[in-house]
Amino acid sequence: MYRISSQLSEKIKHFATFPQTGVSLRQMVMFGQNPTQGTLFKASQFLSEELPIRLAHRVKELEELPHNLSDMPSIIRVKNWYAQSFQDLVEFPSKEMTPALKELAKTLNKQSEMQALPENSPNLAMPNGNSQSGRKGVSLSHRYHSAMDGQEWPVEMHSYNERFTKMIEAVKRRHDPVVTTVAQGILEFKQAKRSHIVDTDVQAFLDRFYMSRIGIRMLIGQHIALNKGPSRKDYVGIICTKTNLADMAQEAIDNAKFICEDYYGLFRGPEVHLHCKKDLEFMYVPSHLSHMLFELLKNSLRAVVEQYGTECDEYPPIKLIVAQGKEDIAIKISDEGGGIPRSGVPLVWTYMYTTAPSQHLDPTFDKSDFKAPMAGFGYGLPISRLYARYFGGDLKLISMEGYGTDVYLHLNRISNSDEPLP
Repeated sequence: MYRISSQLSEKIKHFATFPQTGVSLRQMVMFGQNPTQGTLFKASQFLSEELPIRLAHRVKELEELPHNLSDMPSIIRVKNWYAQSFQDLVEFPSKEMTPALKELAKTLNKQSEMQALPENSPNLAMPNGNSQSGRKGVSLSHRYHSAMDGQEWPVEMHSYNERFTKMIEAVKRRHDPVVTTVAQGILEFKQAKRSHIVDTDVQAFLDRFYMSRIGIRMLIGQHIALNKGPSRKDYVGIICTKTNLADMAQEAIDNAKFICEDYYGLFRGPEVHLHCKKDLEFMYVPSHLSHMLFELLKNSLRAVVEQYGTECDEYPPIKLIVAQGKEDIAIKISDEGGGIPRSGVPLVWTYMYTTAPSQHLDPTFDKSDFKAPMAGFGYGLPISRLYARYFGGDLKLISMEGYGTDVYLHLNRISNSDEPLP
């Protein structure tokens, strides 16, 4: 079992004193278009500094959780994963980078700082020991989206980029079971307290922790995709510059209906009527949008089937309406599934709350953040709201007890909102 040494613990505490740097969707796209080896090397330098800072913040918080939650075995396991990934990222450049590449990295960093910062900016010592002019957020962010073309790059740079990508792929795989393992830790906590209620401060921690996880996996996933070579048409890494709303919505409808019909043994589940312009497109991460739509449709389908029973000949249809504004893409999903009591509406945003029978938590199943089961974990809505907020959107719910529920998914179509870093 991995153990955090006292030396590593001190280094983590030091990195946790530095602020995190947010990156917008538009910055990621600007940076990732037609990337050269130099661009990818520059991105690896950004991630080598930014990811350890984000991981250090989370390790520190996992050590300081209230009500002895930090002592739960599953929480300790997650903390060790984060510390191990921190160590991998911090040690990689010194182990794998040649002296020539180290000198080149310093030169590129200085060039970025000169481009990004005003004269006479104060110095700030970076966690890796470098001196950096001005605020970290300004220059690191600038380094991530400034283009690098028309230069010759050393041969060893390509090899370094490949090895760095393999290393962060291993980090990403290590963290695959994090959502289920933290959920197991919460169950251990509830059993130890002999309580079914999760405290407000623990809920706030889970929001921060899972939001941070989305950001870390977004940065790693984008970097891996850029290093895999030419992507699909209209894609920059994992970001689609022309995400088609009608196609995405129809795919989510088909997938959710299939799961619903299989779960309840239905010949034909409730219909979902889609109202969306066929040519409506915007820049977004399709995997995020797919996750949110799928979860919301699953909830509506389950509510309608359980309201009318599995023997119903014709269910009232669910409506999925997409509208385009100047700032937002707004998606409304309306069902006639009986609604939620007004006192119960705040509870739908709490983790581990569900009206469905609880399902067994399998730590090995976390590839989709609770995406496959029909219901039973109580993570669908709160996680979907975090995905919406990650790029400046939101998720809201209005319910009429005795009739049905409307959920409103707002997506920022301007794409210039920085990550909300906890």
